[in-house]
Amino acid sequence: MIKHHIDCTDCKNTDCLIKKHCNDPGIEPYLARKVSIPARKGQSVIIEGAPIHGLYFMFSGRIKVLTTGINGREQILRFAREGEMLGQRGFSTHQYSPIGATAMQDSIVCNFPVEMMKEMLMSLPKLSYDFISFYAEELHRSETKVRMFAHMTVREKVIDALLYINRKFGQRKNYISMQLSRKEIADFAGTTEEQVIRYLSALKKEELITLSGKRIGIPDINILKKEIAEHHYFIQS
Repeated sequence: MIKHHIDCTDCKNTDCLIKKHCNDPGIEPYLARKVSIPARKGQSVIIEGAPIHGLYFMFSGRIKVLTTGINGREQILRFAREGEMLGQRGFSTHQYSPIGATAMQDSIVCNFPVEMMKEMLMSLPKLSYDFISFYAEELHRSETKVRMFAHMTVREKVIDALLYINRKFGQRKNYISMQLSRKEIADFAGTTEEQVIRYLSALKKEELITLSGKRIGIPDINILKKEIAEHHYFIQS
């Protein structure tokens, strides 16, 4: 049963920035005013180009963060899981959201409106410091990704995407636990669905991965990592 109010003190997502500070003096009034929002599979949590309504913190589920590229093509920027933040790219810098976010399965997100979030950051220095650290790390990852992707072949981009997805969602019964379509992998890797199908088939023949319908398995992570080791780079979770 989906709940419409989540108590941060009962939340198990220890990686959540809000959860880390839920016992800080002065934060209780803000936690009481937050809203928990359920999202069904396929439902938009954030609509690209719509007014910004604050920051979202994932309580449960899986969500893809995306933007519209050339010729209206969808580009997946990242996948989000429990404890992660949504909407940070536009917070306090844009009036309208530069990204969209869509639930890949039934999910619940906790929303802190813009003005309340700003008030929290002004009032809680420890929380503010963690936000600064978070944004610095996010900027570093983004810059590294842009730099290294420029030197990667399509095959290497597909491999790196598989390694990222495996780290993000883990494996269950020898397959990556989150099933993604070939198009979703292509939209994340920055290539075409046809190229993804081609290289997945090649990697299967080389016994670097296993395939069963949409399910993808990676028998030996370290062997697959060697394929892109020269770049000294792997997309972080």
